[in-house]
Amino acid sequence: MEGRGRGRPAGPGHAEYLLVVYPNGDLRDRLLEEQQQFSSDYGLDHRLDQGQRVADHIRRNRPHITLAAFQAGEEAEDTLIRWIQRICQQHRSFEIALNNYSGIPPHTICVRVQDPEPLRDLVQQLRAVDEFIRSSGWPPVHLTGRPYLSIAGGLTEQVYNKAMPDYSRKTFHGIFRVCELVLLKRKHSFDPCNIVNVFGLKN
Repeated sequence: MEGRGRGRPAGPGHAEYLLVVYPNGDLRDRLLEEQQQFSSDYGLDHRLDQGQRVADHIRRNRPHITLAAFQAGEEAEDTLIRWIQRICQQHRSFEIALNNYSGIPPHTICVRVQDPEPLRDLVQQLRAVDEFIRSSGWPPVHLTGRPYLSIAGGLTEQVYNKAMPDYSRKTFHGIFRVCELVLLKRKHSFDPCNIVNVFGLKN
C-alpha cells in the first residue's frame, strides 16, 4: 500500500486506512463493467487465488478515487474521524467529470479526472491529518497529488505495455456528484477493506 515510510513499526493494534470517493449509480456500474472487461481481455483471471471469481474480486475493489492512504494505531481512530469530519463539514458537494483513459507506468490503467481542483482542495485540507499522524509516530500520510480512478492496478510491465496503447484509443466519459468521503480500514494490504465512517459534505 502506498504511503508507507519510516516511523513506528507495524504491529498489533495498527491498521491501514484509505480515504476514498466512490462514484455512484449508473457510472459505478459502467466502471465495474470496465474493470471486469479488462480482467477478461488481458487474462488477469489467473491471478485470483483459491478459485476466487472475477466478480468477487471486483466487488472487493469497487471503483474509487483515493485521496489519502496512511497507517495509524486503532486507538487514534475516533480522533481521526473527528478531524476528517471537521474538514468535510467545511466543503460543499461538487461534481467530478471522468474523461478518457490514462496510465501510471508501469502498473496502472486509469480513468482521468478532468478537473481535479475540487479534490485537490480537499487533499490540501487533509494535511492537518498528516500532521496528527506524524506527531503520533506513524509514517507520513500519502496524499494524492494526481487524483485518478483505477481500472486495473498492480499490473506487470508486460501487461501494462500491452494494454496502454489499446486504452489510449478508447473513450470514456461520465459525471457524478461527490457528496461524501468514505474512510476504509484493513489490517493487511491484501485484506478486503471495511468501512469505518462516511463523511457527508455540505449540500
